[in-house]
Amino acid sequence: MANIKPLGDRVVVKPMPAEEKTASGLFIPDSAKEKPQRGTILAVGPGKVENGTKVDMTVKKGDTVLYGKYSGTEITLGEDDVLIMRESDILGIVKD
Repeated sequence: MANIKPLGDRVVVKPMPAEEKTASGLFIPDSAKEKPQRGTILAVGPGKVENGTKVDMTVKKGDTVLYGKYSGTEITLGEDDVLIMRESDILGIVKD
């Protein structure tokens, strides 16, 4: 994968694969699959400056996060499809 350094309060997220089958074992066709809303942080920007004060990022590389269904901008880095989004688009960090 190509290297990328997000600017400001942006992060690069690798979405987790969409569910292939339901809990009851039925396979989901490609046309009916939901966009994933969970992913892993690949890169984090330096944070933002607000009212003259630097605000550090809450998330870090390697965190598993939940985000809104239509959050971020989809781009392709090398062979990987990733999302670039603002930290404020992230709903929470998943603790395993």
